[in-house]
Amino acid sequence: MNCPERPEARTAAEAITSRRSVRAFLPEPVPRETLRRILEIAGRAPSGSNIQPWHVDVLTGPALDRLTTAITDRFDAGDAGEETYQYYPTLWREPYLARRRETGWGLYSTLGIARGDAARMRAQHRRNFLFFDAPVGLIFSIDRDLPIGSWLDTGMFLQSIMIAARGFGLDTCPQQAFAAYHQTIREVLALPDDRTVICGMAMGHADPSDPANRFETGRRAVEDYTRFHD
Repeated sequence: MNCPERPEARTAAEAITSRRSVRAFLPEPVPRETLRRILEIAGRAPSGSNIQPWHVDVLTGPALDRLTTAITDRFDAGDAGEETYQYYPTLWREPYLARRRETGWGLYSTLGIARGDAARMRAQHRRNFLFFDAPVGLIFSIDRDLPIGSWLDTGMFLQSIMIAARGFGLDTCPQQAFAAYHQTIREVLALPDDRTVICGMAMGHADPSDPANRFETGRRAVEDYTRFHD
């Protein structure tokens, strides 16, 4: 069973609710003007005192190939990279552990990867560093001396990109996994030493025939995370 085609979102609500992490893309290129427009729209994201702290490198064609080759060469050699900031908890606890497991095993089950199949799990993880074959890869960075508030601002910028992309019929996948290979990214893209690589993002047209795109994560009910005060 194939996934249905994913048309462009017509409203903000459609863009937000249709956004999901796509893990297989078609090779169809995205026009440069479309990319510029998405970034222009996302640039309206709020930031404290309007400092707009984000930086983004957009890669297509040979430039994209150079980066993916450099990172997968390290990955294939057994080099897991090195994180420069902590993204996940050191010790997992409930309810977060259960949600993480539900997502991980849900994806693997959709792909037919059995528990304990380390080789196929590793192969699926490797696909991160190919941007899941998307025609566009983005790398986000921030000045290293900026505090947590600017990271929050940059998160809103990333979300705005993903929502704006849906308005053009495109899909995305934010990928923190790239942060582990910050040194390779820094070298290939000639990033200044005072930048921290935050994450990557794949962008393009979702492949409706790939099983990976049949997987969708659930969401908590509003009542589960909200208190209304009258």
